[in-house]
Amino acid sequence: MTGLPANSGGAALPQAAPERLGSSDAPLLHVRDLNVRIPTPAGELHAVRGVNFDLNNGEVLGLVGESGSGKSVTLRALLRLHRAPVKMSGEVSYAGENLLTMPESRLRSVRGGQVSMIFQEPMTALNPVLTVGDQILENLSEHRGLRGRAAQERAAELLDLMGIPSPKARLADYPHQFSGGMRQRAMIAIALASEPRLLLADEPTTALDVTIQDQILRLLLKLRSELNMSIILVTHDLGVIAQTCDRVAVMYGGRLVETATVHDLFRRPLHAYSLGLLQSLPGAGQHRRPLQPIPGGPPNLLSLPPGCPFAPRCAFVTEACLGAEPPLVEVAPGRQSACVHFDRLPPLAQAASVEEVAL
Repeated sequence: MTGLPANSGGAALPQAAPERLGSSDAPLLHVRDLNVRIPTPAGELHAVRGVNFDLNNGEVLGLVGESGSGKSVTLRALLRLHRAPVKMSGEVSYAGENLLTMPESRLRSVRGGQVSMIFQEPMTALNPVLTVGDQILENLSEHRGLRGRAAQERAAELLDLMGIPSPKARLADYPHQFSGGMRQRAMIAIALASEPRLLLADEPTTALDVTIQDQILRLLLKLRSELNMSIILVTHDLGVIAQTCDRVAVMYGGRLVETATVHDLFRRPLHAYSLGLLQSLPGAGQHRRPLQPIPGGPPNLLSLPPGCPFAPRCAFVTEACLGAEPPLVEVAPGRQSACVHFDRLPPLAQAASVEEVAL
C-alpha cells in the first residue's frame, strides 16, 4: 500500500495496513431498500425511501440533489449514526457484512477506520474540549497503531496536506481557534488519518475558497488512485460532481430518481428533475445561457403527493405521472431512471459537457 502522501522529512505511516474485508471483485458497498424514518410532532417523516445502489472499489459516486432531498440522512445511515427513536431498515453491506445489523463492538472498529466520514458541520463534529492534534492522534492511535513522536509528526503532515499554515503549532489549538474553513480541513485530516477504504464525504468543500477546494479535491482523487479508496461525495455543486466523480446518483424526495455515469448525465439526463438541475446551470463561454430555475420547492416528506413526487414542479407531467410512484428501473445500459417520460424528455438547449461544468 502506498500510503498517504508524506512531505519531505516527515514520518511515513506504517506499511502494515489494518485488516481489510472482502474481495476486489464484488462491490465494496451494496445498499438495498435503505429506509430512514424520523418521528416528529407532525407525524413520521420518511426521510430516505427504498434507496438502492452499489459502489465499486476505487469508485467515486456523487450524490446530488436539493437541500432536504435526503442526501446527508442517507450518508449517516450507511454508518448507522442515527440513534433512537430514528428507525433504519434495509441492507448496507460493506465488504460482505451488513453494517445495520453488525454488533456495535465490531462496527466501532470499522467506523472511523476502514470507513471514515467527513461531516458537513465541523464545529459540531469536532470535540470542542480536545485540541485538533489530540483528535487526529486519537484516530492514528486507534486505527493505525501510531503513537509518540511519529504520530505527532504524521498529524502535522496531515494538517500541512490540508493547506493549514504552521501545522505543528496548530496541533495545540482548539477547534474554536480555527476559522470555519480551517476546521473543515482539520476534519478532513482526521477522516483521512486512518487511510480508509471507503470515505463518506458530506459537502467536504462547502466552507472552503476555490483554491483550497481544488487542492482538497485533487488530494482526494490522488488518494483514490493510490489507495484504491472508494468515495461517496454528497454535494449540491454540479461543478464538483463533474470534477471528481465517476458516477452520479440524483436524489429527490428521499429516493434516487436517476443514476448514470457523469458523462452520460451531463450529455442527456433521463429524469425531468435531473434535466431541471442541468438547465439551472448558467453555462460557460459560448454556451452561456440564462438561468432556468426549477419552479416551486422540494416536497413535504410528511405529505408526499400521489405518484411522482416531482410532478407538481414538472413541465412534462401527464396523467401517467399521477398514479403510482414510478420505480427506479434500468432504462439503458448502466442507467436508471424513475421517470415515465425518460425517453421523451427534450435534450438540453446547449448540452453540458463535464469539462464545461467543471470550470
